[in-house]
Amino acid sequence: MIEQPRDKALRSRVRLFGNLLGEVLRDQAGGQVLAAVETLRKGFIRLRKEDDPRLRQRLMDLIDELDPAILTHVVRAFNVYFSLVNIAEQSFQHRQRRRTVSQGGPLWEGSFDHTLREFAADGIDATALQRLLDQTLYIPVFTAHPTESKRRTVMEALRRIFLTSERLDQTRLSREQRQEVIDELQSQIQILWKTDEVRAHRPRVKDEIRNGLFYVRDSLFAAVPLFYRYLEKSIRRTYGEGPDGELPVKAPSILRFGSWIGGDRDGNPFVKPETTELALRMHMHEAVCLYLKQLDELRHLLTHSSELVTPSEAFLENLTADNARYAAAAFADHPSRFSHEPYRRKLYIMRHRLRRTLKSINARLDSDEPAGDCSHCYTNEQELLDDLYLIRDSLYSHGDGRIARGRLQDMIRLVETFGFFLLQLDIRQESTRHSEALAELFRVQGLADYMALDEPARLQQMADAIRSGQPPAIDRATLSEPTRETLEVFDVMLRMRDEVSPRAFGNYVISMTHCASHVMEVIYLAWLTGLAGRRGNDWFCHLRVSPLFETIEDLSHVEQVLTELLGNDTYRALLEASGNQQEVMLGYSDSCKDGGILASSWGLYGAQQRIIRITSEMGVRCRLFHGRGGTIGRGGGPTHEAILAQPPGTVHGQIKFTEQGEVLSYKYSQLETAVYELTMGVTGLMKASRSMVIPVQPDRRDYLGIMDELATLGEQAYRDLTDRTEGFLDYFYEACPVDEIGLLNIGSRPSHRNKANRSKSSIRAIPWVFGWAQSRHTLPAWYGIGSALEAWRDKDPTRLATLQTMYREWPYFRALLSNTQMALFKARFDIAHEYAGLAEDQEHAERIYQRIASEYYRTLDQVRQVADIQVLLEETPALYLSLSRRDPYLDPLNHIQIRLLKRYRNETLPEELRERWRGPLLRSINAIAAGMRNTG
Repeated sequence: MIEQPRDKALRSRVRLFGNLLGEVLRDQAGGQVLAAVETLRKGFIRLRKEDDPRLRQRLMDLIDELDPAILTHVVRAFNVYFSLVNIAEQSFQHRQRRRTVSQGGPLWEGSFDHTLREFAADGIDATALQRLLDQTLYIPVFTAHPTESKRRTVMEALRRIFLTSERLDQTRLSREQRQEVIDELQSQIQILWKTDEVRAHRPRVKDEIRNGLFYVRDSLFAAVPLFYRYLEKSIRRTYGEGPDGELPVKAPSILRFGSWIGGDRDGNPFVKPETTELALRMHMHEAVCLYLKQLDELRHLLTHSSELVTPSEAFLENLTADNARYAAAAFADHPSRFSHEPYRRKLYIMRHRLRRTLKSINARLDSDEPAGDCSHCYTNEQELLDDLYLIRDSLYSHGDGRIARGRLQDMIRLVETFGFFLLQLDIRQESTRHSEALAELFRVQGLADYMALDEPARLQQMADAIRSGQPPAIDRATLSEPTRETLEVFDVMLRMRDEVSPRAFGNYVISMTHCASHVMEVIYLAWLTGLAGRRGNDWFCHLRVSPLFETIEDLSHVEQVLTELLGNDTYRALLEASGNQQEVMLGYSDSCKDGGILASSWGLYGAQQRIIRITSEMGVRCRLFHGRGGTIGRGGGPTHEAILAQPPGTVHGQIKFTEQGEVLSYKYSQLETAVYELTMGVTGLMKASRSMVIPVQPDRRDYLGIMDELATLGEQAYRDLTDRTEGFLDYFYEACPVDEIGLLNIGSRPSHRNKANRSKSSIRAIPWVFGWAQSRHTLPAWYGIGSALEAWRDKDPTRLATLQTMYREWPYFRALLSNTQMALFKARFDIAHEYAGLAEDQEHAERIYQRIASEYYRTLDQVRQVADIQVLLEETPALYLSLSRRDPYLDPLNHIQIRLLKRYRNETLPEELRERWRGPLLRSINAIAAGMRNTG
């Protein structure tokens, strides 16, 4: 049974928040709202304990009696409650970690302390650790996929509540002081209640860019220096330090953050070349503003007098040069300011240059025109870093290393991490756009019919052209608008590398990569626009291309595509010119939607092994980019465990993965949680990369063979349902609020590739997963696993024992079934049956529902037997209680949503009446997503 964690303080905080919310409802929303909320809450809790048809009917009658205004507030009350529970849990977990740290012993698994102690015990000495860290790079990439239902204003309000609630944990609070904090909390909850959580308008891409910046400004900018301080503290505890406080292992810059927001144009008609420019300028503006604040703090800290210290010769020479070039403008009102405080004078000049840089950025943001004379601007982040390094080295030269390792080092960490680019922007486009552009460009040049060429001929034609040297002059006025726009994206990349930073862009990601020519097409377009090519005998390449393999079939072609690509001399020359690292992106979402969770997961596992083998054989370094979503059905799950579950020997110090929607909010909206999540991710990466410094055990061959069979069985069961069952897609669209999800103003990108096409291939993976989650099926995360396990076992007890051993010993299999448990726990098939009642053809719907439900209970039984547990999530009691805490509040929301869907879809009702139910319906989608803590 579940071992109860010591969470009395958490339960007390949840109770306090619930009581305060109740008081706000009583004062602000009227007695009817609070009465309805309490009746529904208590009633559905009773129904969970024991079904009572009469009570159930009374609750349904109550829902039916509520008018749209009252129902809206009832739904909002549950939504606010879920947000407050999230805050209570995050705060409790943070306090638990702080308490562990204060006790001075080994910290939790996944902490730097625990990881480095484990490394030392495994024989990884300081030299080996340095070698590992020197090759480590952890890159979360923020995307704007429409899965986040909270507005930025709401996130800011929640942050204020979090910080205020933290004050309740201060020791020696008097009763009066405690009451003052509680009163302030009630005021903030009241403000949250009166802040609309639903956007009035669909966000523009510019709004999504601003949302991404929220996490940097409010969390990550403070989290990054803390992250490095904790790492260095753990190095000191495990590996010691020198007499001057220097560490035997220097922690290099191992964090980088990426973004797709403003660069992802695949399926989003609102992302234009000018949108990409805007994103980069907004990034740079944010970075420079943040650095200016840092410089002001340093200017008041480094008050050393030249009468008492002698800075290094290099510093003094640089300051003399700066005085000659910048002092007249920087100190116009006070020429001798800080004349005897060299570091303050230098920092003031740096401040002057950054302010000039900011003025230039503002001018471009306002009018797209550069601001006059920019001779005093920093041209890139390296110039700013060089100045910071100069101050650091000078401080060391006169015995102030301890001071250099303080706030100055924090700023150095920030500039190394964020540069002027803040978030490295990936560009993403679908492969057919490039193929169509190439066909037109070949035609206007009088070359062969590109579309009629076979694959080898396409590669040869492009390679020969690029090797020829100078690209041809093409009159773009003669080109179609799509081709002009495709070329303009490359123009923007060339221009913004100079304006913002050479590191402004991450990679150019090609979705739906089916063959090597799809990659070479992007290289050809880069050659035409001056981003890649050859000058004399010297190759240059200012972009890196990432093929994205998404479907089950695409994953099976990885080997052929990479072999042909890396075997092309022209491509290899350009790859070497860009650093000889090939990034390959793996899509979890579409492969899972295509072939089911088992085939997707195992296909991705095998693809990684093949990719690393091919690139290693060809002498190319490889970084894998994991396109994970928030939910299990889209590759989600705890990051630390997910990285450890990668095939042994395939993680070589670097990893990149998407972070989106509710995952962004949960991981990065609070400083304390952000530090924890970054630490857990990096330690997972370090452990998974141990093969770089010590031998690691390969996977057992018998386990690999078993998974081959399970994946085949799972895919067959999944495709039998989704591809070969009559009426299945009608069931999905009618039993899940799919069309209604499309009405939510949570993202700029459409939910379908082709609105008129209701096929599985047309709907995007996010609404696919979102819809099944809302209706409590959670089908994409588990369907097929039960059938596969049952068929493979075939009632043979020795086979069950083998599976149980796999679960205990093999991180991949354990992570797969642990994540499955979470998805099974979130499903509720009594509620799913109510959603099935929304379908038009009830005979068909009942047959499909029974089939899905049978597989659910089969999977539930098989997973419990293999994991050798009595209750789902038995091994993670904190997660069990967290989800259990929300469940009684989700039940009324689901029943409210079902009633609202019936009304809103009833075309016999007047349009005006249907529209009155639309508002509470959309709010119910938001609230259920918040309660389940996952959307897409």
